[in-house]
Amino acid sequence: MIVLALVSAGTQVLVESHIDEEHARFLNAAETILGRIPEGNTKMTFSFESWLFHYIAEDGFVYLALAESDSGRRIPFTFLLELQRTFLETFPDLSAPSYPQTASFQPSLRALLDRFNDPSKDAVSNARSELAETKNIMSQNIEAVLNRGERIELLMDRTDHLHSESLAFRKRAVGLRRQMWWK
Repeated sequence: MIVLALVSAGTQVLVESHIDEEHARFLNAAETILGRIPEGNTKMTFSFESWLFHYIAEDGFVYLALAESDSGRRIPFTFLLELQRTFLETFPDLSAPSYPQTASFQPSLRALLDRFNDPSKDAVSNARSELAETKNIMSQNIEAVLNRGERIELLMDRTDHLHSESLAFRKRAVGLRRQMWWK
């Protein structure tokens, strides 16, 4: 889950959004990380407690997201790429004097956060969970077939044993009949 996102020009935060007030406390940590981002176009992840700060720095702007450590890298970086695309479409010719107008982007950023935090919208995760469910069902089916196979094998063994017992019984019966005939 992505809990905080922001866009900055260098270390100056232009717009930020977080999913609730509890996660607003990470804003100071995010600003510290902004100061540590090297010049140039980079993509990186910083670890902070049990959280991961993912960022894309490109053309003087930094797109940063804070996510839970178990959310991996695919979803946060897909979010950041979408954030970058949307931000640059909204402000194609952004320069330092016009930075205050970026506050109008906050609702778009919040909507983007909400969209990426909705697990039902993640097609890859849905496909993986369906695949895991299918794998589980197939494992159960294979176990059932193997159990049936073991029961069939046991039945075959019993049948063979019964067949050999019946042949032995027949031999004894024939022998007994011959003995009785001689008496």
